[in-house]
Amino acid sequence: MENQEISRRRFLGASALAAAGFALVRVPVFGAPAYIKNLGKPNSLFNGVQVGAITYSWRSMPGTAEDILKYCIDCNISAIELMGPTGEQFAGAPEAPPRPNMAPAANGQRPEMTAEQKAAMAEYGTKMAEWRSKVSMDKFVQLRKMYSDAGVSIYAFKPSALGEKNTDAEVDYAFRAAKALGANQANIELPNDPAQTKRLGDIAAKNKVYVGYHGHTQQTPTWWDTALGQSKYNAMNFDMGHYVAAGFDPIPLIEAKHDHIVSMHVKDRKSKANGGANVVWGEGDTPITAALELMRARKYKFPATIELEYEIPAGSDPIKETAKCVEYARKALGA
Repeated sequence: MENQEISRRRFLGASALAAAGFALVRVPVFGAPAYIKNLGKPNSLFNGVQVGAITYSWRSMPGTAEDILKYCIDCNISAIELMGPTGEQFAGAPEAPPRPNMAPAANGQRPEMTAEQKAAMAEYGTKMAEWRSKVSMDKFVQLRKMYSDAGVSIYAFKPSALGEKNTDAEVDYAFRAAKALGANQANIELPNDPAQTKRLGDIAAKNKVYVGYHGHTQQTPTWWDTALGQSKYNAMNFDMGHYVAAGFDPIPLIEAKHDHIVSMHVKDRKSKANGGANVVWGEGDTPITAALELMRARKYKFPATIELEYEIPAGSDPIKETAKCVEYARKALGA
């Protein structure tokens, strides 16, 4: 009877913790059984391979820090690449002006911003530069703890603070914020100017945080080589789907440059010969399963980052589709 009473108390205690977790992240009722089983903590580490997601995948949905954490739990994502606005909003950044509609017109051309819109964006840029140069890292540490307590780590940060027009203070801020979040990398599209990659690499080295350079269909087997030769903190945020759409096989590149890859975006695209379209996982030419199996076999430690870019099917949403990608990766890794 005494043992039964102890077991009953433990059960009640665990249930209370689970209920508290529900209150924190507002997990929907249909997710309750899995949530209680794991006490609310997701786990997308499959047979030694960390599967994550870039929060850009949920760009059509509300993007507060609390929202993003809820999506992670709903999708069973335990590690992320965090887009800048979510972290900066949590840390108290100036409010951005309304984003102008830059969708292409019927003729395919994007509209020009008005003079007022350009002025508003310039003013916002000035405010952000000042804020970034002075902001305390305390809120970023707080965000890291909130996510960590819920079972989600942040391995990459992608703020709009690493461009050629950003000040050195802003660039330094990007790496300090990444470190405060628990990330080992701050990511950006690879600049065309070698002077900029040298600048970023030098400031990254000072902070001992990598800068991960991302690319699209301009990626080639030697595309990163100049930057990689400038600093050991210049690294690759490789996108295997875009690489396939550019006409290349990603497996040899992963094998050759795995020591320089700090994270890898995973999506399914048709090959260049087949039109390059973004498609549902398993319907394209990207060797997702082979790449994940290679990571497992070679014990590569960089995360495989789900980036949801294909058109969401009717009746679904980005959360459901991300969860499908997680499940695809889990099965591919034999977990």
